[in-house]
Amino acid sequence: MELQVKEALEGIRPMLQRDGGDVEFVEMTEDNVVRVRLQGHCAGCPYSQMTVKNGIEKLLKEKYPDIKSVESVN
Repeated sequence: MELQVKEALEGIRPMLQRDGGDVEFVEMTEDNVVRVRLQGHCAGCPYSQMTVKNGIEKLLKEKYPDIKSVESVN
């Protein structure tokens, strides 16, 4: 499923890039937690957690219900 998650993130990246940000896949844990790193403007944005939870996590969980959560790491 890691490959599918990476491909799904590629579809999300253009939306973030339009705002001067980006997202990088870091890892997928054994208990299906996806860890990502926000970059550019997204990294320091006060709404970054909302982007991760209401944007990235929501889209990934809709596509892959086995995903437990998405977390942002530094």
